[in-house]
Amino acid sequence: MFIGNQKFSIYQERIPGVILGILALLMVVSTQSRLAPPVIPKSVYIAPPPMFEHFTFGFNEVMADSLWIRLLQDLDYCEQSIAENTCKNDSWLYHMVDTVTNLSPDFRIAYAVGGLALTVLITDIDGATKIFDKSVKAFPKDWPILYRAAYHYLYEVKDNKRAAELLLMAADNGAPPWTRTLAGRLYTDSGNVDLAEKLLQDMKSSNQDPHLIKRLEQKIESMKARYK
Repeated sequence: MFIGNQKFSIYQERIPGVILGILALLMVVSTQSRLAPPVIPKSVYIAPPPMFEHFTFGFNEVMADSLWIRLLQDLDYCEQSIAENTCKNDSWLYHMVDTVTNLSPDFRIAYAVGGLALTVLITDIDGATKIFDKSVKAFPKDWPILYRAAYHYLYEVKDNKRAAELLLMAADNGAPPWTRTLAGRLYTDSGNVDLAEKLLQDMKSSNQDPHLIKRLEQKIESMKARYK
């Protein structure tokens, strides 16, 4: 019995030292984690496989939310740059946004934010084009989405005609009136007289600002003279 008490007494003496040792170790680990953040392995950036929506066992919306939360943590991630501020096509971000919208076709914010991130943040032009085309098909009357798609086609794809079409769609669904004026400039710059004249008639019938109408008429006449 004495031996047992003697051992217990020894353990009592050692316990404070053990606790202090554990605390010291935790402080070192905490300091190291602040000084040198852990490197995220490449495996973290593996996108879901094709047709992933067919393997969720009915939990499409839950999986869409989970993947959306994941991609928001690395919305500007580009695994391979092909030029300054330009990511390779078929990027990780594109596949993530595409999968999320396949899982949840009515997930509006995924289309709106995902497409913009692809074109503005990482400049995956092909991926952004696919997502914007998909978003316009899913939300053909959502003018903010239409306007963003027009921006992409104008500044990244360099397709003035498609950008103008999207701006007109946006104008027809609540966008500010100046979108029609910008669409008219794009049409004339692309040399499409018929579409520019159609836009002019639409502006007249909707009682647009006379100064804007006059300016568009001047541009159309200038374009016709250039193409004679």
